[in-house]
Amino acid sequence: MKEDRDVEIEHKEKKTDNSKVGVAAIKYITYLIIFFGILWFLINYVFGRLL
Repeated sequence: MKEDRDVEIEHKEKKTDNSKVGVAAIKYITYLIIFFGILWFLINYVFGRLL
């Protein structure tokens, strides 16, 4: 005897979210710019006056 079966096949595609990567990159680049800006300020104005 032949049995009929209903079979559902799912195809899942893994999507990469490039916008999240871009936002994270901009965020960390901004942190680096702020860090080096503060470092530049300390070297020029705080330590520069001591020497």
